[in-house]
Amino acid sequence: MTKRIVVDPITRIEGHLRMEADIENGVITDAFSTGTMIRGIEIIVKDRDPRDVWAYVGRVCGVCTSIHSLCSVRAVEDALHIVIPPNAEQVRNLMQSAVTIQDHVTHFYQLQALDWVDVMSALNADPRKAAEVAQSLSEWPKNSIGYFVEIQKKIRTFIETSKFSIFSNGYWGHPAYKLPPEVNLVALAHYLEALEVQKEIVKVQTIFGGKNPHPNFLVGGMACAVNINDPNALNMERLNYVAQIIERTQTFVRQVYLPDVLAILSYYPEWTKIGGGLHNYIAYGDYPMGNYGELSTYKSPRGIVVGRDLSKVVEFDPWAMDGLLEFVNNSWYSYTQGKDVGLHPSVGETHLNYTGATPPYEYLDRDQPYSWIKTPRYKGMPMETGPLARNIVGHASGNEAYKGITQRCLKQLNVPYEAMYSTAGRTLARAIEANLLADWQTEFYTALLQNIKNGDYRMFNGIKWEPDTWPEAAQGVGLTEAPRGALAHYVGIKDKKVFNYQMVVPTTWNASPRDTKGQHSAFEASLIGTPVIDPRLPLEIIRTIHSFDPCMACAVHLYDENGEHIHRCEML
Repeated sequence: MTKRIVVDPITRIEGHLRMEADIENGVITDAFSTGTMIRGIEIIVKDRDPRDVWAYVGRVCGVCTSIHSLCSVRAVEDALHIVIPPNAEQVRNLMQSAVTIQDHVTHFYQLQALDWVDVMSALNADPRKAAEVAQSLSEWPKNSIGYFVEIQKKIRTFIETSKFSIFSNGYWGHPAYKLPPEVNLVALAHYLEALEVQKEIVKVQTIFGGKNPHPNFLVGGMACAVNINDPNALNMERLNYVAQIIERTQTFVRQVYLPDVLAILSYYPEWTKIGGGLHNYIAYGDYPMGNYGELSTYKSPRGIVVGRDLSKVVEFDPWAMDGLLEFVNNSWYSYTQGKDVGLHPSVGETHLNYTGATPPYEYLDRDQPYSWIKTPRYKGMPMETGPLARNIVGHASGNEAYKGITQRCLKQLNVPYEAMYSTAGRTLARAIEANLLADWQTEFYTALLQNIKNGDYRMFNGIKWEPDTWPEAAQGVGLTEAPRGALAHYVGIKDKKVFNYQMVVPTTWNASPRDTKGQHSAFEASLIGTPVIDPRLPLEIIRTIHSFDPCMACAVHLYDENGEHIHRCEML
């Protein structure tokens, strides 16, 4: 008999997401992903000055708080043919890498780790053995017996005083948890450590962008003037502080984050074969080391891998009118040409048209549109995007940086590269990328410092700043690799104002509903074939969806096959 599970909203994610899954004989046979909140900023920025749009679109996300702003200024610069100075390019690289590393660290510890780590089990750990485990993983200086004794006391105090706080209402004791108590204690200690570390990592955003979240950007460059002797400018004291942050970041991701991921995944080998989903992957490429737009300079390569064929990389063309298309056949939007037509984002439309049931409702009407997310396709193919896609495109491109560290990690887990096509692989790819970015930050910083030492203080190209230098009409695209994947902003400028603006965000690729051919997107495809031990506590669904890195906290609801409410539990 088929059982239908409804998880609404998915917890510990950014935004609002509902998942429905059909289970037969303990295995998921079908899934439906529903975005339950509209974005609508594309409508808000219409008729505004394109130089100001970055400040509006930056508010799309409260987690990766600068990626949309960066993508927006790139789109406007592309439309107006503005080339930014080398210093501004490296500052953008430093800000972007900092927010991405912080996002990855926060995701693993605060948003995903508790899918694998049983907090209650940590109370039964021997702190001495926990210290031995931690010391065997790395040279992190805090991995002492006393450190783990104090962490254990802190958690016990939370429980005894009825203030379990952030660890309340988990699935503790679930049979899918496999870590020994000592490993649970190590991971839990580093969970708390990460709360402090992630605040330090992102200070790079504040130094260059003036504040965080939502730091300042500027069409034509960056608004941080260089004067090594001025206390109010980007001086040597602040640059030296950036160097210190980079060094501390490298230490944490090398000695704590990646070792923890490898240690935890070593107890879950079955998850290297679960959650793979789609076989197509897309990455736009990013972190230019010469001139944005010159793909040969990108640290992270651009391209598409189809059918997991690593022997070739398919070129991604952002302007191919038969390439990237967005569909709304299963979305609560309408197109003037009809529901089954795909539109390129340069001519995209955002017309809200909610036709779903009045909330609250038990189940989706699966014969009707069921999401506020559009459905992007590239030449008719669904794509997964994100750190795993970047790793796969990097391998297919022959990028030695990606290949070297990935091979070392897989060797430690004693699995082949095919293990990356999984929930575990998605989690590992994110930790690998954090290590790569931490190393690349040194290159970005060195390039910036060398330019300044050579007397190049330029941060802004103002040649096309004034609107009277613009053409009557122009179109541009900004491409970035956000923490969660490939991000594109398309801008149309006419009579000095924005006349059309469309964003194709990573979760649009991953969480979108079925297309006109009935093809699943990444979230839905990744759940099919997943075993579920207890439908009342669907930890397995949470593990795979979290591996894509949505993030927020709320409640889980479950219903039986007749639509009767059978269980409700709060989950952090």
